[in-house]
Amino acid sequence: MLPKFLLADNSQELKDTIFVVHTQSPRFIIGSDVEDFYSNQEIYWLDEQPESDQLIDQLLEEAEEFLEKEFENQELLYDEDEE
Repeated sequence: MLPKFLLADNSQELKDTIFVVHTQSPRFIIGSDVEDFYSNQEIYWLDEQPESDQLIDQLLEEAEEFLEKEFENQELLYDEDEE
């Protein structure tokens, strides 16, 4: 089973963009600036876009929380590697 969210990038073509992939229905990818995920977000729907704005807002919030936790976890891993 895939995790609910995955991080993706394509540094060869879009070096300043990071992607958060939602693997469950409705599936979508959020592309945004790697330095400021909250600006310039673009959503690519792989499944039909939900009609509920409330559901879309909830999904975006979950994606943002995932990214924040993932970055925090990566910082901890890098700090451990340096020690």
